[in-house]
Amino acid sequence: MLALDMHTLTFPGFSPDLLDFLAVLRRNNSREWFAAHRDQYELLLLEPARAFVLAMAERLPELGEGIHAEPKVHGSILGINRDTRFSADKTPYKTHLDLWFWQGDSPGSNRERPGYFLRVDDQRLILGAGMHAFSAEGALDRYRQAVLDAERGASLEKAAEAVGIQHVQGRTYARVPRGWPVDHPRADWLRHSGLYAEATFEPTPYQLLTPAAVDFCLEQFRRFRPVLQWLVDLLPT
Repeated sequence: MLALDMHTLTFPGFSPDLLDFLAVLRRNNSREWFAAHRDQYELLLLEPARAFVLAMAERLPELGEGIHAEPKVHGSILGINRDTRFSADKTPYKTHLDLWFWQGDSPGSNRERPGYFLRVDDQRLILGAGMHAFSAEGALDRYRQAVLDAERGASLEKAAEAVGIQHVQGRTYARVPRGWPVDHPRADWLRHSGLYAEATFEPTPYQLLTPAAVDFCLEQFRRFRPVLQWLVDLLPT
């Protein structure tokens, strides 16, 4: 019998049962329930996620060089366990699937690079590109200096306009941080601790449950590429 190469298979789409599983997990978010239903987690979430990442790996070069798609947990599949150490919410599991495709290499975590992301729960799909937080050493300062730079700052505004300014996220500071010019024409950009663009589809679009999932996600990733490319150009590998 010939072994099947996953790279040659068409991704069939995620199962509607995945959405049902995530909805039930949200209502039964305990270690006991999860242990009793771990086989469903592996069948409905992990296996399709790996297949989707492999399918995306073949297509992501259309968006640029050096985009990583690793079909494993803590690679492109983010872990389902929540870090509850500093949270009032002590539920142990995420009730969504997160996928992450980062561009370029980093000596630290793959989250220290810009990338494309997907989040799906039982009610919605979020697709986007960028960085949720400038966590790498020096990244936040480099970003702020770029905002103030005439050429880089202008290209940031151009990228934001290209993706639609309403989609740009990452502004978390209530005011411009101390030591940075509050009267600068791009001062509002200094209130960011991350930079990304995203779109939310609610309810979950039917394409995600079909072989059209890869094309649908790529279309949105391509839409938000200007913001990601600005970050790739800013942050050296």
